[in-house]
Amino acid sequence: MTIPHEMNPLERLSEKLSLTRAEILTISTLLAFLVLGVVLRTIQSSELEATALQRAEAAIFSDAETDSLIQLAVRDQARVAQIVTESLEKTPSRLNRNEEKLARKATKKPFTGTVVFNRAGSEELQQIKGIGPVMAERLIAFRTENGGRITTFNELLKVKGVGLKKLEILKRHLSLE
Repeated sequence: MTIPHEMNPLERLSEKLSLTRAEILTISTLLAFLVLGVVLRTIQSSELEATALQRAEAAIFSDAETDSLIQLAVRDQARVAQIVTESLEKTPSRLNRNEEKLARKATKKPFTGTVVFNRAGSEELQQIKGIGPVMAERLIAFRTENGGRITTFNELLKVKGVGLKKLEILKRHLSLE
């Protein structure tokens, strides 16, 4: 079949692609919308870029503004230093607090007696060097879990925080009666 030269380009294209005139018009419309979308998106992105540039230019400080901000910061820094100095003068130093703790410990006599472990309370256990409130509660909880009494000191090694060193201290100050 020969194509006459009198046909318009749209008819020739539809014949080559085996498409109807309506299909060619639909595809052409869709392509037009695609091109229009690309153009609109490009315009929008260039507008956004221009807006961003304007904001960046507006955010740049002049020299005078920068100088005044630096002066404010220096003045605030001097005020903070003054406040810190005043608060340090009012608060006893950490060194003084540590000295007070050492003085209290020095007046406290070390515990030299023994405590019956199977009946001891938290305060009694805390008299032993190295036993604080947490360790005393762990020891009492362990004793309770084991029926209220233990028979050997080695059982205490199961308590969290009790190692061989602490066990030696406990052996000196506990009895298992």
